[in-house]
Amino acid sequence: MVDCGNGVFGKLRERVDYAAVDAVVITHLHGDHVLDLAPFSYALKFGPAGRARSEPPRLIAPTGAEGFFRRLDGTWNDEGLIVGCFALEEYPPGSEATIGSLSVRTHAVPHIGPTHAIELIAPGGGRIVIGSDGRYSEELIAAARGADVLLAEATLPDPDPDQDVHMSAEEAGRLAREAGVGRLVLIHISDELDAERSRRIAADAFGGEVEVASGGAEYGV
Repeated sequence: MVDCGNGVFGKLRERVDYAAVDAVVITHLHGDHVLDLAPFSYALKFGPAGRARSEPPRLIAPTGAEGFFRRLDGTWNDEGLIVGCFALEEYPPGSEATIGSLSVRTHAVPHIGPTHAIELIAPGGGRIVIGSDGRYSEELIAAARGADVLLAEATLPDPDPDQDVHMSAEEAGRLAREAGVGRLVLIHISDELDAERSRRIAADAFGGEVEVASGGAEYGV
């Protein structure tokens, strides 16, 4: 799985056995992308299925993650929880790892602090790129170039020239067009926004198939 923010662990348990997860890949160390590593860790540590595992799942996270996770765990006086329940592997930008039959590549993209788009490559060469958070950038265009599916954030209702942290649906659509991707899926979009409006705006800018991510959706390549 990619990222494990607040609320993710409960949704994960509705669909798969948490003890069967091989690896978690983290795009960046912000709370809305990592906080549910805590309940996931407690399940691995105390849950019957978690305790029955012979090896911990891999936790593939940006360089500096160990110190961050120890400080996070320290806020509830359980320092070492996350790094004790997962097999932590820190990665630099531009790294590549193998998880089962998938190849996983990381691409640095502009945001607040080190942030990485995640490229998933299937055995047959199909590619899904998860853009993480960040503004419209040449770095993300390069990472997503020619991907079958791009999952890109659409946090903002409209472009905002006064900030350089997040994208709007129009910018996500324009970025997908520039990258020449096959399909665009909007993520990191608030339920306070009009999702259909965002989808239409992104589709107009992209000129191709666009959908808004939803729970349980599957994307094959």
